[in-house]
This record gives sequence, C-alpha cells and structure tokens, in this order.
Amino acid sequence: MLSVNNVSVQFSDRVLFSEVNLKFTPGNCYGIIGANGAGKSTFLKTLSGALEPTTGTVTLDPNERLTVLEQDHYAYDDMTVLDTVMMGHKELFAVKQEKDAIYMKEDFSDEDGIRAAELEGRFAELNGWEAEANAAMLLEGLEISEAQHYFYMRDLDEAEKVKVLLAQALFGTPDVLLLDEPTNGLDGRAIHWLENFLMDFPNTVIVVSHDRHFLNNVCTHMCDVDYGKIKLFVGNYDFWLESSRLAAKLLADQRAKKEEKVKELQNFIARFSANASKSKQATSRKKLLEKITLDDIQPSSRRYPFVGFKPHRDIGNDVLMVEKLSAQGEEGISFSNVSFQLSKTDKVAFLSRNDKTISQFFDIITDKQAAESGSHKWGVTTSYSYFPKDLGREFQQEDLTILDWLRQFAEKEEQDNTFLRQFLGRMLFSGEDVNKKVKVLSGGERVRCYLAKMMLEKVNVLILDDPTNHLDLESITALNDGLKNYSGVILFSSHDHEFIQTIANRLIVLGPKGIVDRLQTTYDEFLDDQDSQDRVDALYQ
Repeated sequence: MLSVNNVSVQFSDRVLFSEVNLKFTPGNCYGIIGANGAGKSTFLKTLSGALEPTTGTVTLDPNERLTVLEQDHYAYDDMTVLDTVMMGHKELFAVKQEKDAIYMKEDFSDEDGIRAAELEGRFAELNGWEAEANAAMLLEGLEISEAQHYFYMRDLDEAEKVKVLLAQALFGTPDVLLLDEPTNGLDGRAIHWLENFLMDFPNTVIVVSHDRHFLNNVCTHMCDVDYGKIKLFVGNYDFWLESSRLAAKLLADQRAKKEEKVKELQNFIARFSANASKSKQATSRKKLLEKITLDDIQPSSRRYPFVGFKPHRDIGNDVLMVEKLSAQGEEGISFSNVSFQLSKTDKVAFLSRNDKTISQFFDIITDKQAAESGSHKWGVTTSYSYFPKDLGREFQQEDLTILDWLRQFAEKEEQDNTFLRQFLGRMLFSGEDVNKKVKVLSGGERVRCYLAKMMLEKVNVLILDDPTNHLDLESITALNDGLKNYSGVILFSSHDHEFIQTIANRLIVLGPKGIVDRLQTTYDEFLDDQDSQDRVDALYQ
C-alpha cells in the first residue's frame, strides 16, 4: 500500500497542494485529474520519490516495488528492446547481469561458484526464468514484433519507443504502477490492449491522462487536484464529472428538501452502476458507489471555455474530391493512390499508424505542400479553416497581444475591444490576460487562442490535426461538444477515443498501400470489426 501523509508541495511563493492525506490500495486504479498547471505530474513525481515534498511523507510498504513510465525516450538508446523492458524490474535485471558476468569469466573461482549459486537462488525467487518470455509477451501485446526484440532502442521510431517504455513499466507486475499520460503516442489497438491489461491488473495503478474513454474504462477512483487540495472520489471520470455537476445543481437549489436531494443522488448512482462497461469494474464500482452519501459529492471549481462554430453560409453538395493522391515522407511512402469524395454531412476521422502521414495529407489538401501525384479539388461553396498540429508557425507575429492577434481575423463590425474581450472571456482569457504577448502563451493557451480565431472565421469546413494536444479535460470536453453541434463538414485526427467515437460518422485510414474507408461506422464498431482491422494491416504489409 502507498500512503501519503500530510504532504504539501510549494514552489517559491506558490502552493500547488497542501495537507494531502491519501491511501492507495491494491486492486484499484486511481485517475489523477485537474486543470493544466494544477500539479498532476508533480504529484506523480512526489509519489515516485523523484521530488521531495515540502512537508509530509510518502511511504510504501516494505518489500513492495514501484515502477514509473519513463518519459525520456532516449534514455535506453544503447540497450536492446528486450533488455530495456526487463530493466523495469531493477533487482531482477541486476541479478541477471551479475550472474551472466560471473559465468563469462575465464578464471572461474570457488568464490564465484558460491556467489553464482546465491544469485541463481534469488533469480528463481524473482521468477527470472520466465522473464524473457514475459517481456516478449508484453511487447507482442503492444505490437512490437518478435524480430524487433533484439534491436537497439535507437533503431526504433518514436511510437515504438513509447510502447517499449510502457512495457518496461508494466513488466514484472509491480506493486504500485505510476503512469503519466500512458496513451500518448499509442494507436487505438494499443490503447485497447492497455485498457484490458490494467483492468485485470491485481495491484495499485495511479494514472494521469487526458483520455476520458481511458479513464472511464480503467479507473475505480478519481483524485481531483482542485482548490490546492487533492481529494479522493469513488467512480470513474464520467461519474466524477456528473456528480460534480449534480453537486453544483443541488447547492444552487437551496430550497429543495434534503429527501428530494437524496432521492436524486440515489437515482444518479443507480444509473451509473448499471451502465459500467465491464462486468469486473461494474461489480467493484457498484459496491463503492452504494456507500456514497450526499456529503461525499462536491462541486468543482473548474471553468469550461465556450466552443461553438457557426458557418457563415451553408455548404453545397460538392465538398472535396481527392483523386489518386500520393505523397512521400522521410521514411518512404506516406500514402498512395488515395481517392474519395466528401459529402456535406461528413464528419471524418483520419487515422494512420504514423501521425506525420495525416499531417502531410492535411497540408496537401490545404495547399501548404505539394503532392507527389494526384489531385484534390474543393467545392465552390466551401470555406475551410485549418488547425495544424504545430501551432508555432501560426504565431509568427510575436510582439502582438492576444487581443491584437485575434483582431486580424475578425470582421470589421467585430474588431472593437469590447466585442473581442467578451469573445476571449468565453475562451477563459479574462481581464489583463488579453494583453499577454502571444509569444509567451502556453501550449493550452495557444490552442484556445487559435480555436477562437477559427470561430471568428465562420467557415463551413473545419480541418483539425490532433486539436486536443495540450488541452485539459475541461477544454477537451468543451471542444468535443462544440464539434458535435457543428453543422458543417469536419476532417480531423485525434488520439482521444471519446472524441472520435462521438464526432465521426466516417473513418478513413491512410497507409502506404491506399486507404480503408468506412462510412456510417463508429470508432468502436471499427475497432471491433476484424475485417476492417485486416484491411488496415494490409495497408502496411
């Protein structure tokens, strides 16, 4: 068990959180949530021992092992893939190395023999003889092929390194597993595998993630970093979100009788208990949820931006025609012979095993890059706005304030300060925030600023390349809702399962050998359809 006792963390004159007292117990998965900058990753570092708390202590039961998802993707470049995974169990790997070094000696002494025997005994206790097989099984589950197990880490691409480092953290069934954004860089199938792995994991998992679907599937509890405190709530992310909203509603309605409030709470809990997606999690959560009282739910201080896109004109039947489009990337063919037409009701999620492929495709159809061959043509009634993955080039005029930067994209009647201040206020830029220079904006602020620009443009086609990057859960939810309500055409990419599932009515997979195009198919249906997955595999063979 991992215990947090009166922990506070303070940097200079800013207190991130104080007087935190929590216990993390086996068999549960705890999701750490909070606004950007609230201290989620800092809390994980405090739990792991990488950061000393200002006050208090973090204690792990004796003989228990804690592992952390490594964030430095270059830390193991000189190691083989298989060794990198086994290094997740430090003692086991150290025993293996010392044992192997002794057996390599030419002048093997009696003392060496005694030491080797001791090491062999400890190696067996640590399940060392199954270590390579277990490491290989994790790698194969994450789609790192057997042929790659003896590659050096430096020979893998970024996405493959992420998978190996995840396997390293999972290796050897640690007693406490700390994961900071484990779904970043993973494709849908790898995320699905990880969800299933964690739902069957017998020990303690503590995870920071912006993926709502992932948090809903794996978490039994939420730790909310809010008001400078960290409070523990039973249930997954959706339960926390809805209970927070219910608490705010009940708090606002002071005239309601307590009996009526209790009844509303009971109905709310019953609905969530019945709708759990996995039987194992449903049983666990139902027992926990049934113990909740009215005093256990509290409103959140979170603020949600307003995201809403309204086209200036309706779109015609001809939207986009793509014919035999092909392009080369740094590693060879990105995509080839891509042909399709979009209709005015399409909300298309573009998928690929290489994120650069989608970015390149979006750059080509927005005329920022030329294709190797083929053509594309937009309909005469279309107007589009493009949200690129890298927003750095969009903020070149570094000396402009947010207010003046946004003014460039407003119509004449919308250019006065009063209108723009009100508009930016809905995107959580209030007071003097609007006078910040765009060159000092954080990643999340840049995204919100750019979304404000896109809303002012009033286009009927939105092109968004991974727009949830850098956003907190509140902003992701607001953007998700805004796109669901948008009447125009959407072309987008995302690693957020919920985002794709709730927005897309069409899925297009881009690969070196063509495309897989699924109309009127949800993301869940696509992932569960073996024929579709076989066709996707064929794009890369």
